Amino acid sequence: LPIYLESILNNLFSNAIKFRKQDKNPVIVISAKKQRFFTIVKIEDNGIGIDLDKYKDQIFTPYRTGTDNSSTRGMGLYLVKYQIELMKGKIEVESTVGEGTSFHLYFPNQL
Repeated sequence: LPIYLESILNNLFSNAIKFRKQDKNPVIVISAKKQRFFTIVKIEDNGIGIDLDKYKDQIFTPYRTGTDNSSTRGMGLYLVKYQIELMKGKIEVESTVGEGTSFHLYFPNQL
């Protein structure tokens, strides 16, 4: 397993719970598929979502978040991206406000 996998998953899972809809139980769906050069891990939640039109350029920036919630520090997604890139991988995000967020983590098959 990649060296930072536990930290990456912990950050994404804690965000999914932290940014859940208050009127619904949080659901996190994990799937993976192996392709020629990468194993892609997809982590989806049914939370509040991220307004990517507004926050896309800052969600992976330190001390910035994908929300107007001032109680968050804005380090989790920055660390996730940094750790994945250290392993020569990449991260992509899809999100719809009010419906949830999906992160696609690309881990190279040859580390």
